[in-house]
Amino acid sequence: MFKQMFAAVAATVVMSSASLAQPDLVPAAPSVAASAYFLMDANSGKVLIEHNADERLPPASLTKLMTSYVLSYELERGQVSNDDLVTISKNAWAQNPIFNGSSLMWIEVGKQVPLGELHKGVVISSGNDSSVAVAEHIAGSEDAFASMMNQHAAMLGMTNSHFVNSHGLPDPDHYTSARDLAILSKAIIAYKNEYALYSERDFIFNNIRQSNRNGLLWSDPTVDGLKTGHTTTAGYCLVTSAKREGMRLIAVVMGTSSTQARERETQKLLSYGFRYFETHQLYSGGTELIRAKVWKGASEEVSLGVQKDVFITIPRGKSDTLDAQLNVDEVLIAPIAADQEHGELVVNMEGAEKLRVPLVALEAVEEGGILKRLWDSVVLFFVNLIS
Repeated sequence: MFKQMFAAVAATVVMSSASLAQPDLVPAAPSVAASAYFLMDANSGKVLIEHNADERLPPASLTKLMTSYVLSYELERGQVSNDDLVTISKNAWAQNPIFNGSSLMWIEVGKQVPLGELHKGVVISSGNDSSVAVAEHIAGSEDAFASMMNQHAAMLGMTNSHFVNSHGLPDPDHYTSARDLAILSKAIIAYKNEYALYSERDFIFNNIRQSNRNGLLWSDPTVDGLKTGHTTTAGYCLVTSAKREGMRLIAVVMGTSSTQARERETQKLLSYGFRYFETHQLYSGGTELIRAKVWKGASEEVSLGVQKDVFITIPRGKSDTLDAQLNVDEVLIAPIAADQEHGELVVNMEGAEKLRVPLVALEAVEEGGILKRLWDSVVLFFVNLIS
């Protein structure tokens, strides 16, 4: 279908004096000592660095990111409450032999614990026992909960993940990838209330104080999550999110050699991303970008815009080279449904396309009366003849 092309201005991009100065040159990505790693902007989804990002690897306690996500999802739906009292089963008991030598919240069989406290145990204490308790409360059994984990992974587009338990103790059929963990982390961050748990440095339960194992929470004030993991087979793993000057990055390292190494290698990724790139919000979701003519409708025009906020991540200092155009369908005929696509927003930088987003109707337009439809049909006939 023919398109009408309109120049568009990304009005929300504020040009700082730095961005109008000589643009930075982007060097090669740093060398990172990890089996797999991944760096992504959380808002735009732009991948800045990746290595073995789709390799299926044991996640260890990074598994608990999905456990926490499923819980947050159920809380959002109102299916469970943080005030729910969860009776601790023998499977979830800290003295369960399979948990020997692993991280625990130290919950006791037969006791009742608020679900909100168990969530803290999962995220802050990295408790294998609290993870099982959460799984059983939500799904009835850990096997059923693992099925839910896998369904969520599929819905999120985590194509190289499969879960068989809620805690991450080794199993050959239990794996994920660095890319999938970044996708999952982005989804977790969207649950703002629950995500706040990831920045808490310690947690007291049963008069036992346990510290968050993410050492970057102490050494880097811009870090506010997410999770550590370690087993002999997985090595030392870390998924991190940090926010600086409005830009949020998600970094994943898997299979490093030590606690110190996973933090050091993560900082390499974060430093590179924040130093050499910048992210801008170009447009807000639901905001009118243009009004387009509607034929045969109860209204003469319809508002077009984007469904969600539009972000772009570019090399630092390049924002003044951005330009955008709106390509609108030439003929829009009622009825038009809200969110129906009728064009696209294209963003270019230095002549190269960087972003393409559908333009949608922000409102519905009903079909007009019979006289309106007949008249517009006649007009369109002659318009098509001329064109």
